[in-house]
Amino acid sequence: MPNNPVNIGLGFAKNNSVLSFSYGYGFDFLRDKSLGKTKSFDFQYHNYGRKFVFDIFIQKYEGFYVDEGNSMKEYILCPDLNIRQYGAFGQFVLNHKKFSYKAAFNQNEKQLKSAGSILLGIGCYNTDIKSDSSFIFNDKNRLQNFQFGVSAGYAYTWVISKKWFLNGSVTTGINFGSETVNKFGKQRLEVYPTVFPRMSAGYNHKSWALGFSYIGNMIFPSYLDDMEVGVMSGNFQFTYIRRFGDLPFLSGKK
Repeated sequence: MPNNPVNIGLGFAKNNSVLSFSYGYGFDFLRDKSLGKTKSFDFQYHNYGRKFVFDIFIQKYEGFYVDEGNSMKEYILCPDLNIRQYGAFGQFVLNHKKFSYKAAFNQNEKQLKSAGSILLGIGCYNTDIKSDSSFIFNDKNRLQNFQFGVSAGYAYTWVISKKWFLNGSVTTGINFGSETVNKFGKQRLEVYPTVFPRMSAGYNHKSWALGFSYIGNMIFPSYLDDMEVGVMSGNFQFTYIRRFGDLPFLSGKK
């Protein structure tokens, strides 16, 4: 786990796109000093179209700790552990005439009736984990992995009332990978699972809105029986929106 309670970041949203990034060591007064320091850079781009959803993420973290899981609150510090992960993920929304990711995550249109959709996607991911001594994989202090694969899932938005909604979706995938992108197809390909959960909730008023969303990803750079390595991360976002103009409506009459 990184000792990374809260970071300062910036976010921008325009039309269907949401871009956010954070950098630094976080707020020291919220940090438990016994867990060491974490330096991080986290960039995410999400585009919610009517038919297609596209995500890009670049994440770099250095400085981790291991919780021993006992009542003594003992921790192992790994200040030299460095994880870099890059990924691109695209999905096609089959029921795009009745279901709207734009309404669930951007709130730049409004879904009036509860509906869901099957999701079909493809993605590629590159992971690099290394350290001086904290991490050992196959007698090495480094694990490199490139994956490419397909996925399928389902998303649903519950329209609780005229102003409240709740959305949940999960996508699972099967990837094929090798040590690096240059060796992809030139050496034996391994098979890896992926999981991408999303959820959101919001309140829509005519002139303003509130929203909450979570986007997560779970990627496994190694999935061998005796050497399973997983990288799991997520992004929470709270949003206040002030509107100028009317919203488009979907699945219902205005």
